[in-house]
Amino acid sequence: MISALGLDQQGFWQSLVNGQSGIGPIPQDVGPVAEMGMNQVRFKNGAAVIGYDAETYFPRKTLSFMDRFAQFSVIAAREAVTHAGIEWTEELREGTAVITGSCMGGRFTDEIGYWELFHHGRHRVHPLTIPLGMSNAGASHISMEYGLHGPAYTFSTACSSSAHAIGNALWMVRSGAAPLAIAGGSEAPLFLGGLKAWEAMRVVSPDTCRPFSANRSGMILGEGAAMLVLEPLERALARGAKPLAEIVGFGMSADACHVTQPSAEGAARAIRAALRDGGLSPEQVGYINAHGTATEANDRMEAAAIHAVFGCHADTLPVSSTKSMHGHTLGAAGAIEAAATVLALRNGVLPPTMNFTQPDPQCELDVIPNQARTKQAEVALSQSFAFGGLNAVLAFRATP
Repeated sequence: MISALGLDQQGFWQSLVNGQSGIGPIPQDVGPVAEMGMNQVRFKNGAAVIGYDAETYFPRKTLSFMDRFAQFSVIAAREAVTHAGIEWTEELREGTAVITGSCMGGRFTDEIGYWELFHHGRHRVHPLTIPLGMSNAGASHISMEYGLHGPAYTFSTACSSSAHAIGNALWMVRSGAAPLAIAGGSEAPLFLGGLKAWEAMRVVSPDTCRPFSANRSGMILGEGAAMLVLEPLERALARGAKPLAEIVGFGMSADACHVTQPSAEGAARAIRAALRDGGLSPEQVGYINAHGTATEANDRMEAAAIHAVFGCHADTLPVSSTKSMHGHTLGAAGAIEAAATVLALRNGVLPPTMNFTQPDPQCELDVIPNQARTKQAEVALSQSFAFGGLNAVLAFRATP
């Protein structure tokens, strides 16, 4: 993990359970060129990675080949591999898959190039602009970090990108196509051009993120990365590993109706598909980490989808949006929220929906308002619903 809530998994989890927000003024030095500044953007808050010094993680020469989002990918992968206790063999390296998700890829690099061309009148851009900016750079750098020769590729399905990556990694490991997979996502969207584009959509909050609250005012953009190591449960136990959780199901669907307005029916299809893939009944689910963007269209759609799938069980089913603390990390959201779900199962604590002030009558859910809840759920879902109507839902089960 690396996010606005901390530079590693421990910092992230402690912030989550303490309800400590990573949302605040976007630092002037986060953008690729200081002279661009934040004074041109109407909203000032975001969820930036604070205290990050790239040169503590990478040699300066290596950094010349890595956009900020790719750096986050490798940092998260390093922690995941270390935590999993992977001992690499040539056979394992030969088959291990690296599957990542990123909505925007290396747009920091692109922005620098455009600034030089159009503002300063330069006639050239950085010679590595293409490899720095490609969305698959995170997967490529992870594979090079460990010398992995198995399948390596990247999904770009907007805000479902890394959930699609993890779900497809599950299917690949389950089928035997790969003995091990590193899967997740990364994003670094806090650059001027991107911020202005989101400003134009009028969906960003001027202050903070209030999912499912009647007085919500929009989403908050965030950055970061999360990576998971997936392997067959029997293999993990045989080598003495202690799995954080078992990933048991994955479902996806397409709304096929509108590029920005989500469909409750489409989201419900993905939820049902994840339950079906995991051999689960709706009543077994004890927690949902919601997509929960704090936009009216998403929150009400998601609440309707949950009620459609879970019926009367939805009345008592705990649902929270951790975006209220780490912001909406776009292509990394599915992975960061999957990690939050896994840690909730592992630790028997459900993270809260922060900044909740008043219920929305059209979002009748137990949103775990403002304070974490001690509860051991056996099964939990992590939900991602993206622009373009592309939906992905992951199902996890607690392990002893």
